[in-house]
Amino acid sequence: MADTTLEKTPPAGRVRRPRGTARRSTHTLRLRVSATLVALTVLAVLLVPPLVQLDQQSVDLGAKLLPPSWDHPFGTDDVGRDLLLRCVYGLRVSLLVGLVAALTATVIGTAVGATAGALGGWADRVVMRVVDAVASVPHLLLGIFIVAMFRPGVWPVVVSVALTHWLSTARIVRAEVLSLRSRPYIDAAVSGGASRWRVALRHLLPGVLPQAGLAAVLMVPHAMWHESALSFLGLGLPAHTASLGTLIQGARGSLLAGQWWPTLFPGLFLIVPTLAIAGLAGVWRERINPRRRSELTL
Repeated sequence: MADTTLEKTPPAGRVRRPRGTARRSTHTLRLRVSATLVALTVLAVLLVPPLVQLDQQSVDLGAKLLPPSWDHPFGTDDVGRDLLLRCVYGLRVSLLVGLVAALTATVIGTAVGATAGALGGWADRVVMRVVDAVASVPHLLLGIFIVAMFRPGVWPVVVSVALTHWLSTARIVRAEVLSLRSRPYIDAAVSGGASRWRVALRHLLPGVLPQAGLAAVLMVPHAMWHESALSFLGLGLPAHTASLGTLIQGARGSLLAGQWWPTLFPGLFLIVPTLAIAGLAGVWRERINPRRRSELTL
């Protein structure tokens, strides 16, 4: 009996691409877009201040709240300062806070997580209970409490963000150390007479560095948003210091009066770089562990 089953073929002129090819194409596009945006951010921070011959603190009350124009591409703020330069300097400060806070928090979290995972037993339980106790307090509330003990400035914000954002890194590193401890080469090193600290420094710590680096990169945009939130509330950087949080905070009255540009451009300078950095971190995560697509919540 003849087989009457008809194979389904795609219509003429329509070629169905394999799923793997489509996924790789999306992956490549996301990598290129994120890398381009990060490169533009770095170039803006480095090149715009020298090229634009204007003082970002220069006050001109006769030119206040001018809309975007050729002379002022982003317009001016409520005292006539050029908003493009203010946004670039604000991005520079926010990036500085984010990078330093993320690196500091990563060092603290890696040390705590690696120690807990390597020691195990009661030491691991005590350390992780401390981590859980600190994590039970909301980040923003704890950050406000830390900042309130110092005068407004960059370094109190860095300390505040670093001391409230190492917990997730500690958990990630501890989990990775516990996974590495079950590997055969760790058992072989212990059987060969290697001490616990030698195993931790020579085998466990290098194994967790990729995950710790990924956590640091993911923490940079989170730290930038945290700094902006503190500055917006008036608890972070001083009002005269250009940061993205202080720029948005100072533009609230202008937005209510119908001037949209003092709020829009600082907001874009905060959103676009953080999304670009998060996109690069996502690509890095997939290369470290292609089978694990779940997000790391920081």
